[in-house]
Amino acid sequence: MTTATLADTTPRIWVGCLACYNNARLVGEWFDAIEGDDITLADVHGGAQHVRPGCEEIWVMDHENLPIRGECSPHDAAQLAHVVEEVHENDREAFLVWALSGDQIEDGDGLPSASDFEERYCGTWESFEAYTENLGEDIALLDGIPDEIARYFDWRAWARDLAFDYTTSDAPEGGVFVFRSL
Repeated sequence: MTTATLADTTPRIWVGCLACYNNARLVGEWFDAIEGDDITLADVHGGAQHVRPGCEEIWVMDHENLPIRGECSPHDAAQLAHVVEEVHENDREAFLVWALSGDQIEDGDGLPSASDFEERYCGTWESFEAYTENLGEDIALLDGIPDEIARYFDWRAWARDLAFDYTTSDAPEGGVFVFRSL
């Protein structure tokens, strides 16, 4: 299994004034996404005295380290941030990839399930074949089989067959994330 340098995985959002955006003005700030429910129009404008008439709504127009594509409400971003923060920091990149893969499991609120991710995630590996060789050793696949016979075992064919029960996604630092398909 490979280990990568720990990247900053703090969920962040750029919250902007929707009325200003619709009038070709970018007014907004970056916030930690977990604070999404507490962000006000005054926070976005840099104080209540700067809020212009007609400004009524805020919206997340950009984000980092959240498992969504496109825009969302600050409330939705905060809910997603809480889920991301349930996942151990070392596994967050893999969680984000899994949650965006379409292979994720959602809870009753439509959010990716951190506990299902933890059950499915098998780690970051140089390749899926490297994972299967390690798995074969862990489960003692060829223990008790004489070396004269074991050397004929086709690891590639076994990995190819196992691939039907797993999903892999490219890891940003190289290698692949491996997930069990339950």
